[in-house]
Amino acid sequence: MRKFAKQILFKKKMKTYTETDRLRSYSMAFSRSVFSNLLLYDDFSRLDVLIRMYDSSNCKVITYWDYIRYMYRAIRKSYRCEYVYKNEFLTRLLIKKYGTKETIAINEFKVSRSIADIALFNGESKVFEIKTEYDTQKRLKSQIGNYEQLFDKCYVIIPESALSQYLKVISCNIGIIVLRTEKNSVALEEYREALYNDFINVDILMRSLRTQEYKNIVLSYYGALPKVSCFQMFDECASLLKAIPVRLLKKLFIQEIKHRSSITSSLNKIPYELRQIGLSMNLDMNSITTLRENLDRPILKA
Repeated sequence: MRKFAKQILFKKKMKTYTETDRLRSYSMAFSRSVFSNLLLYDDFSRLDVLIRMYDSSNCKVITYWDYIRYMYRAIRKSYRCEYVYKNEFLTRLLIKKYGTKETIAINEFKVSRSIADIALFNGESKVFEIKTEYDTQKRLKSQIGNYEQLFDKCYVIIPESALSQYLKVISCNIGIIVLRTEKNSVALEEYREALYNDFINVDILMRSLRTQEYKNIVLSYYGALPKVSCFQMFDECASLLKAIPVRLLKKLFIQEIKHRSSITSSLNKIPYELRQIGLSMNLDMNSITTLRENLDRPILKA
């Protein structure tokens, strides 16, 4: 926090910041650390620093909630970072298209050496890798290579302006969703549907599951766990999972993931600008209500 404040206030003192600096600072406010401090400690210092730096004369911003909404509109319009992509995905595709009643959404799902931006589990497992206009294609090949060994369908979400570039490097079985500008807002459209992947790598699956989850899959199919020591259990379960037919194993994998704690079904009740924060932090509605009440306090501008 001190380092962040010093950097911001130094820029103000030297008056060297640019519009991009301002928007990048706004995007940094939509982080787990900022909202954890707001929720747990009533700590508004990060927001206060931003207000003093950029918006001390902004008469339209009265409460901290006004300021959160103001910052989100600004980055959605002119600085579409990963938070914007994820938040718009949750609102425009998950809630409005895929539905949340039978779906579990997981933010940052670990797959081998990669971490998928968003994973969805309903009748199928789907993974979504986000590449904003500020990202490169450097790691995309290895990321997709990992995801294809676990998920039924793989998608990339990219800016519409980069579509021609990504079409050259993404195989035809990978789905593409484009984010395009729509006046002062954005829209997400499925440019190409992903093809079903009839394969699963059990070694990667085992390391993506929790211990009790892979044990539950073994119990569901075989009726009992192997009678081995806890040190041998992982390898024995992996061997048993490899003998399960692929389609059935995929189904059991989804069933286990859907037992995880998730706020997916409540996303439509969370304020629009906070949906990704809610999913990332797995905040229940009581926490969301507390957060909103905290943000409703007036800003005391210097």
